[in-house]
Amino acid sequence: MAGGLNEYITHHLKHNVIEVFGGKFHYDSWIVGLLLGLVFIGWFGYYARKATAGVPGKGQAFVEMIVEFIDGQVKDTFHGNRNSVTPLALTIFMWVVLMNAMDLLPLDIGGAAVTLAKGADVAHHTYFRLVPTADLNTTFAISVAVFFILIGHAVSAKGIGGFGKELLTAPFHAHNIIAQIVLAPVNLLMNIIEWLVKPISLAMRLFGNMYGGELVFMLIAGLMTSWVTFVPGVLANAAWGIFHILIILLQAFIFMILTVVYIAGARESH
Repeated sequence: MAGGLNEYITHHLKHNVIEVFGGKFHYDSWIVGLLLGLVFIGWFGYYARKATAGVPGKGQAFVEMIVEFIDGQVKDTFHGNRNSVTPLALTIFMWVVLMNAMDLLPLDIGGAAVTLAKGADVAHHTYFRLVPTADLNTTFAISVAVFFILIGHAVSAKGIGGFGKELLTAPFHAHNIIAQIVLAPVNLLMNIIEWLVKPISLAMRLFGNMYGGELVFMLIAGLMTSWVTFVPGVLANAAWGIFHILIILLQAFIFMILTVVYIAGARESH
């Protein structure tokens, strides 16, 4: 039993990997993330085009509620021009929510699709993980994009010279040139650490929570091997699924709000 469960979990933790430029590329995470991004663009774009000034329908009202919620959160956190920050926050929140929500789909749906398309023998050796945010490559890719956006905001607000000067003169300030020269390497090191910690913490937090949730679903699914354990397993799966909905939304919100906080900090002077 333990060996079968271990094999089951090991199989479902593997990615559909192809080789790109001599490196391993997680095709499943990429294709699911891309499709969900297109779903978000199509969904919100559709209601944006057909929006009316009158009484909105349920679909338009739901989209407007999400946009107003995100804009309110950005307004409370970021006190500058929100024209580019709110769309970024909305995109991050909805995209991460959609990717996280894939964890609520049946665990074996990817394998079932491969079985229907290519047969059971191929499916046994083909891996397809449905949750892009349970892949560290995905979360790091998003956080690295955020990292460069932060640098762009810092340079935009302070200029290249001002940003470079801040890296060398903060957080430890000095009033004479000798002390400034002595403290410059320390300040630079501290700032490099501070800047690198931001994308790493964003990526690891989201990945850790979604990977852990995926493991719990696998354990519950692996234990449902007989009618004795099937009904308790279904109940446990349902209970964890309801709780996991909160995790899905909370992790997307944390990723989004931290991005906005980091942008606000990047534009402020020490």
